[in-house]
Amino acid sequence: MSEDFRGLEEINIRNLGVIESAEIEFTPGLNVLTGETGAGKTMVLTALSLILGGKSEAEKVRTGSERMIASGRFAIPDSLYEPLAELGAEVEGRSLLISRTVSSDGKSRIHLGGVPTTASKVMEFAGDLVEVHAQSSTNRLTKPAYVRTTLDAFGGYSELLLEVAELHRRFIEISERILQLQRDQSNRENEIALLGDFMKAFTAVSPKAGELLEIESELSRLSSVDELQQAVSAALNFTETDDFSITSALVSAKRSLEHVSQKDITLDAITDQVGDSLYQVQEVLGALHRYLSALDADPSRLEYLQERKSAINSLVKKFGVGSDREGALLELISRAKESGARIADLEGGGARVDELKAEATEIFRHLRDSSMKLSTARRKVADQLQEKISEEVRSLAMAHSSVVIEVIPRSGESANDFTAHGLDDVTLLFTSHEGATPGPINKVASGGELSRVMLAIEVVLATVNSVPTYIFDEVDAGVGGKAAVEVGRRLKLLAQEAQVIVVTHLAQVAVWADNHLVVRKSEGGLVSISDVISLDEEERSIEIARMLSGQEDSNTAREHAKELLEMVKESVIS
Repeated sequence: MSEDFRGLEEINIRNLGVIESAEIEFTPGLNVLTGETGAGKTMVLTALSLILGGKSEAEKVRTGSERMIASGRFAIPDSLYEPLAELGAEVEGRSLLISRTVSSDGKSRIHLGGVPTTASKVMEFAGDLVEVHAQSSTNRLTKPAYVRTTLDAFGGYSELLLEVAELHRRFIEISERILQLQRDQSNRENEIALLGDFMKAFTAVSPKAGELLEIESELSRLSSVDELQQAVSAALNFTETDDFSITSALVSAKRSLEHVSQKDITLDAITDQVGDSLYQVQEVLGALHRYLSALDADPSRLEYLQERKSAINSLVKKFGVGSDREGALLELISRAKESGARIADLEGGGARVDELKAEATEIFRHLRDSSMKLSTARRKVADQLQEKISEEVRSLAMAHSSVVIEVIPRSGESANDFTAHGLDDVTLLFTSHEGATPGPINKVASGGELSRVMLAIEVVLATVNSVPTYIFDEVDAGVGGKAAVEVGRRLKLLAQEAQVIVVTHLAQVAVWADNHLVVRKSEGGLVSISDVISLDEEERSIEIARMLSGQEDSNTAREHAKELLEMVKESVIS
């Protein structure tokens, strides 16, 4: 594989469904997985789902086995190195290994880069590694959130999106403060008194994070000054006495050896070691002398630290929560930071509410202006995106079909009109007939049309998305003939931008593969390592013939297979 490849390198499976064992290597470009019904093709995707944190099910463990094991090795994008390092996950070169074990009693374990973790944590990384499309994925086309996210991914106005989200967050936050103040007016005096007592006590002590541990460490040292002095003095006496000095001895030894320097290379190396030892001993003795001179029993310092520790402990005991002193102290420090603003709010009374309302009005004005700008940007980009998707859809044997991305902003007069994503409702409309009025895609498109629209969207977005690997399971459902050929062509086009893995039963799709893998069951009904094969050119021709007619030895099917493969060789993908 090339050095800049990012994607799924291999999957290893043991005891999953009909798969006894399988090692499957994937390549850049278009990887196609075929095989007879029930041979275990979809089990490969089940394994990948488990590897990426999907739900584990004990019934997926092969009958008679104690556990199922699945692992995947990914060449990861640069953006994941830092967050993986923070978790302690090991990345070997460019490769990250994720492994999942599911026992027959339903217990599951997952490792990310050799580190035990949770399935939910792995799922946080999954979206940066692969995007999976099954037949059920087309349901997303009917969800406004997906359509809006797709539009925004293509749009190139990320700063405006962040601005709207931040303004919305600030507006919600200040609105909640206003409501809280209005609710708390009746209890205002009591809360001010309680907060005042806390802030007075906290300010008097003004503790710092981690201060208790520092105090206890210094107290331990000051309380043991005599013992420490005796230990260090004894150590120095062992090395320097009236009759013996370890440094003098090493100096003399070094000088004696230097008289015969360059006469034996072996002895010269030993002489250098003696010199190094002399330097290290001098450093250690100097450090011990400095430590001893700085070690001074300071009764006033000891008394101060004891009083300081007592004051902090009293503060934590009175106002803290929980038995963990350090955790309680951190919570008090955080509470003190918030209490000042809370007291200011409460003491301001009605005037403070008015101030906050004025601030909220100003934020709302900016939110509305920015959201209107976002709506304008979305409508402009929607025109471009719908045209590109429509072009792709038409190339998939739907010559008269069109996609419309409808951006409808709410009025913006009410705060309820706004979300963190702005004002707009974004929907996807579709028509398969020239001149027909576009309608909601879930009502006017067939299953095959939905699959092709989904593929068209991915082809268009591939140039702006950073997902290394796309996986399609039965994306060709409901299509055949020329439409199937065009689906394969567009998958090939998508594979120029990212790695693509396709599970298919259609020869017209499989012929476009850069790497054609076939899964076969043995006579015993299981799949073992020898039953997952990457096909050469001749083997591909036989498998394509089988997919066309169900009989790989059919001469007619063989001719048709060769014709399809020749067509692919002569095709220009664009």
